[in-house]
Amino acid sequence: MRPGPFIAAGLGLAVTAKLGIALMGDPLPPAAGLPRDSLFLSAAEAAGPAKPDAPTVPEAAPAPTPVACETPEEMLRSIKQERELLAEQKEKLAQRAAEVDLSAQTLEIERGKLAELKTELEGLLARMDRAHTADVDRLVALYRNMKPKEAATIMNDLDIEVTVMVLGSMEERDAAPILAALNPVRARAVSQIILERSKLPGDQRLDDIRL
Repeated sequence: MRPGPFIAAGLGLAVTAKLGIALMGDPLPPAAGLPRDSLFLSAAEAAGPAKPDAPTVPEAAPAPTPVACETPEEMLRSIKQERELLAEQKEKLAQRAAEVDLSAQTLEIERGKLAELKTELEGLLARMDRAHTADVDRLVALYRNMKPKEAATIMNDLDIEVTVMVLGSMEERDAAPILAALNPVRARAVSQIILERSKLPGDQRLDDIRL
């Protein structure tokens, strides 16, 4: 046999061994003259260019809830209800206005009655005052026509207010003799009361009067 086939097989085994060493990380010697990248393709290049990622599709917004449209019958029913409500409110307002008018009329009537009562009361008070004045005048005339001692004897037992009223309504020339004939203690009390009653109520000093 010729040695040619054996030589070719040996060369093939040598090349295969070098390729295995290169794949295991052993760099090629500079004398090889070939770049490492040109000897074999990377797995990424062998697989081909990377495909771009598919674009993310945004989630669709939820669809708005459809608004139910009123039917003509429902619209008519709503309008009718609103009219009935307005009519009811109008009736209540009219009733309230009538009540206010009636109250105003009643108040005016009562005011007229009060004015009449006031006039009547004023007239009654005027008559009572005139009657009182007339009674006081008659009483004063009675005591003035008495003798001073007799009038003083009666006045010593009268209510102090009556004594003061009678003597205060008399003229000085008629009251002086009666006052002189009174009990000295009562005479001083009557004199002090007549003096103090001409003052204002807050200035009157009637607490220390002895009867």
